[in-house]
Amino acid sequence: FQAISRHVRELLGIEEPVFSRSIALPYRDNMGLFLERKAPTGEKADALTFSQFIQKAGLEASTTVPSLQGSQTMQR
Repeated sequence: FQAISRHVRELLGIEEPVFSRSIALPYRDNMGLFLERKAPTGEKADALTFSQFIQKAGLEASTTVPSLQGSQTMQR
């Protein structure tokens, strides 16, 4: 499972979550934070969109991961 998770993170262009991460480090990327929020199942998680997450969390939309959009385009 770890290899699968690592490969998916590489495809999405997100960093691996480190639970011993120092609070002195800069915030993680928005896509990684969004996917962590979407991980639990349920109506609220299913209905949450990336733009809603950015707005509710007060994050800057300019720090999105452009490689995700590119990878989706290439697979079509």
